[in-house]
Amino acid sequence: MAKPDEARRFYARLMAAHARSADPRIEEVFAAVPREAFLGPGPWTVFAGEGRFQTPSADPGYIYQNVLVVLDADKGINNGEPMLHAMWLGKVEPKPGEHVTHIGAGTGYYTALLARLVEPGGGVTAFEIEADLAARAKANLARYRNIEVIHGDAVANPLPPSDIVYVNAGVVAPPAAWLKALKPGGRMIFPWRPSETVGLAVVVMRLENGFACRPFMGSWFIPCVGASTAEPGAKIPTRERAARTRSIWLREDKAPDRTATAVFGEVWFSSRAIRVDDTR
Repeated sequence: MAKPDEARRFYARLMAAHARSADPRIEEVFAAVPREAFLGPGPWTVFAGEGRFQTPSADPGYIYQNVLVVLDADKGINNGEPMLHAMWLGKVEPKPGEHVTHIGAGTGYYTALLARLVEPGGGVTAFEIEADLAARAKANLARYRNIEVIHGDAVANPLPPSDIVYVNAGVVAPPAAWLKALKPGGRMIFPWRPSETVGLAVVVMRLENGFACRPFMGSWFIPCVGASTAEPGAKIPTRERAARTRSIWLREDKAPDRTATAVFGEVWFSSRAIRVDDTR
């Protein structure tokens, strides 16, 4: 087995390649932040494909691979797939001085990566609804001065104004308050789970005249408490219609029209792309 630092550097290079970003700091932060510090003592139980098994020992080299590491087996909570998060970081492009809201922080590993990417001058507000995970995240992230961990419900509580909202729990639609929390030019990335058979990662950008969005990969996360159940009367999309979505609208700004691919309460999705000069 490679030495932990050597394994982490190679893992960081692999993650940066998957991020497909011109930002060299993505590789730097994956190399700098020790994943094992957020997982509890090893050996660890990992998911790979359809299998679940334990690492042979507590050697950190075993978790510097694209494996899911179990955090709470009973609730189906894991540390997240590094390759997926590398791709997501490449999509939202955190920059120094920006503020990130991380929803579903778990024990804080990806929160730490986000915090490093917005240094200097930026910060992260991290929400975690599970009390034990929030307590672990607070302990794990204590040395990061630019992170606030909140044990609370990000659906029921207000979000701070954010350059990035980074969501790690499946929603039928992002609550209107999450969209409103985005600053001009702000980005949101979330797992869209409008039905049991549709799971897509969606990246959103707030423009002057609306919210442009694009589904870009399959994605499955545990449900987000308070935002994972469709209300009666919702328009639920097929996977094909969901994949054609190009903008998100607040009903208070614009009523659903014939381009609607999905409608959930205050928020609806459209197949129409937003043009810079589109104020209708």
